[in-house]
This record gives sequence, structure tokens and C-alpha cells, in this order.
Amino acid sequence: MCGQEGAREAAGIVVDMIKNKKMAGKALLFAGPPGTGKTAIALAISSELGTKVPFCPMVGSEVFSSEVKKTEILMENFRRAIGLRIKETKEVWEGEVTEIAPEEVEDPHGSYGKVVNSVVVGLKTTKGQKQLKLDPSIYENIQKEKVAVGDVIYVEATSGAVKRVGRSDSYATEYDLEAEEYVPIPKGDVHKKKEIVQDVTLHDLDVSNARPQGGHDFLSLMSQINRPKKTEITEKLRLEINKVVNRYIDHGIAELVPGVLFIDEVHMLDIECFTYMNRALESNLAPIVILATNRGVCQIRGTEMRSPHGIPVDLLDRLLIIRLLPYRLDEIVQILSIRCETEGIEIEADALAHLATIGTKTSLRFAVQLITPAFVLSGTLGKLKISKDEVEEISELFLDGKSSAKILMEQADKYIT
Repeated sequence: MCGQEGAREAAGIVVDMIKNKKMAGKALLFAGPPGTGKTAIALAISSELGTKVPFCPMVGSEVFSSEVKKTEILMENFRRAIGLRIKETKEVWEGEVTEIAPEEVEDPHGSYGKVVNSVVVGLKTTKGQKQLKLDPSIYENIQKEKVAVGDVIYVEATSGAVKRVGRSDSYATEYDLEAEEYVPIPKGDVHKKKEIVQDVTLHDLDVSNARPQGGHDFLSLMSQINRPKKTEITEKLRLEINKVVNRYIDHGIAELVPGVLFIDEVHMLDIECFTYMNRALESNLAPIVILATNRGVCQIRGTEMRSPHGIPVDLLDRLLIIRLLPYRLDEIVQILSIRCETEGIEIEADALAHLATIGTKTSLRFAVQLITPAFVLSGTLGKLKISKDEVEEISELFLDGKSSAKILMEQADKYIT
């Protein structure tokens, strides 16, 4: 990224606050003209936080639907941005696979084929080796995971679930090039207790338990995740799930991971959504909310009031606002140079400078969009590099928004209004 040093420094502080869990339930606003990198900085925050922290992007206009209430869509995205890390201690059989030998018998139903009656699996650890005789349903799980001799796996003793961890590192020198993840041979006994960590979001729990079946304990909630349903999620159900989640957080079984909800074009939300957002931010289970807008003082949708960025004043009071400024000429030159290098396009220095000058008069996005047509034109003329002449010709062939609006005003009588 280039430029926006102040905004990037502020975003870095926000990342540190999120990692230290000091930002939950707070909100941030990126405010700046179009093409100043608001979405880019939000995505950079997501990348910096890593894959373990939920990041839920959405656009303000997504809430308007003829099927679902606006507040329901907002709450769904709020819940998608809140992660839950569940730590369970399970009894497992773990090791490097030394053999897989299915035992087949004649089909008891009288057909000509044979069926698998059981499977013998050999597992090896640094401490010892063991042969297991397993149920045919576990053999199906082994086939689904595409387990082969030399893989490191674990089998849950209670459910029979099989998880392939990776390829044993003793096979690492077998090929010169291979797209495999190598892992060390497990330590300890083959039969052991292992802590299994699973990451889910609150929305996953909501959807899977829209019509709860069975018990109301935490393991029952988890067991519902893989059952596909499409049912209305009520506020009562969410409160029940929150109670169970809070109880298990208190017991140390689960850990809350507040993620990031990024709402672009936030000025598209109306007063009902803003009021609901105020309430949601006060909840105990609230993510970090990052808003972005390119509007100045404008009308709040659903009212006749005008407010900075089209956001009610009471919500603005809750926000940390990061201001993004238009790019300077030297920054635009650097951005265009990086873009040309990324696309494998060669451009002369004077052409790059002229393109940057066009960007200061129009917009950075317009200047970026001129690169490819100029490259195509230079190729048509038999040139390997974009020169200033191609940039000038392309800028005359294609108009930017401001130039087009000026022509419309000058020739208003020739257009249908």
C-alpha cells in the first residue's frame, strides 16, 4: 500500500487492540473521498488478524430484501463476525498408519459381491505400535479422508470420526516435489486423550439449532451444526444459545473470539438499522464493527435530518473516525507504477507522470483504468512500452465522470430530461 500513513498507523493500533481483546463492542469509521483506499485498509486489517479471527464483509444495500427484515440481516452478520473456539478433551487413537487391511465376507443378503465386515488398521507412534480392528463404518470414514499408509491420523473413540492430520515426515524425502503437508510422528501412546480445538461462529450455532433436537447442553448444540436446515432464527433462540455459550465460557470449555464486521457504503443504511446497531453494540456478545463511507453531510435515510456521513449523531459519538485524504501526485505515481508492474505492463517515465497528472485532475480509479487501453493501443502501433502519446490519445477517447457531467451541462438541451 502507498500513502495514507496516518490512516495505516491508526489501523495498526486497531489491529493491536483487537489482538489484545480491547476492541470488542466498539466501532470504527473510515471516512474519505472515493478511491482513497478505505476497503483496502479494511481488508489489510483482516489479513493482519489471520484466518482464526472471523471477518464478515457486507455492503449497506444488502440489508434491503423483500424476504427478510433489515434488522435480521444485520444481526446475522453480527453473529457471523463472532467466533467461538471450543476446546474438548477426547479419547482418541492416534499415530502413523502402517497398514489398512479390510476384511471382506460374502454378502449376507445373497448378492454376488462381498462386503467389508471389519478393517484392521495399524498405528505407530514414537512409543509403540498397535493394531486396531474397526467397524466398517469407520472404514468408510477412512476412505472419505483418503487415508493411505504413511499418513498420520486420529480416530475418535466415541464417535468413530477419522481426521487425517497430514503425511508422516519420515516420507518427506520420497519425492523431490510434492504438494503434501508433512507432520511429525505423534508422541506418547497410540491410545490417549487429546485436546481438540474447533472454531465456529455464533451464526453457525443459530442456523444449526433453529429447531433444536435433543438436549440443550453444549455438546448437543455442536452436534446440530452439520444438519442443514433453513428455518427462521428467533430472538428467543439466540438468547438461549447466548446463555449456553456464556455458561461454557465461564467453565473454560469455550473461548469467545470477537471478529470484525465490515460494512461498506454505510450511508445506505436507514434510521431503523442505525438504531438497531446502537443496541447491538451494547450487547455482551458484540464484534468489532468497521464502517466505511465516502459521503459528506447528507440526509439520513428514512428521515429528513441531515448529518455528517449520513450517520445519526448518537452513533457517531460511539465511533473512532479515521480520515483518509486524497492521494498526492507522488503517491499516485507510485501506485500506478506498482499496478503496471503487477500486470506485467511496461510504461515510460513521462507517460507514467502524465497518467498521474490525469489522476490528480480526475480520480485515481480513472487513471488506473486507462492503463490497459493504453497498453492495447501501444501494442497495435507495434510498441513494447506505453508512451505519453498513447496516454494522451486514450484520455481523449475515454471520458471521466467530471468531464462527462460538464458536457451534459453544456449540451443539456440536446438530451432528454
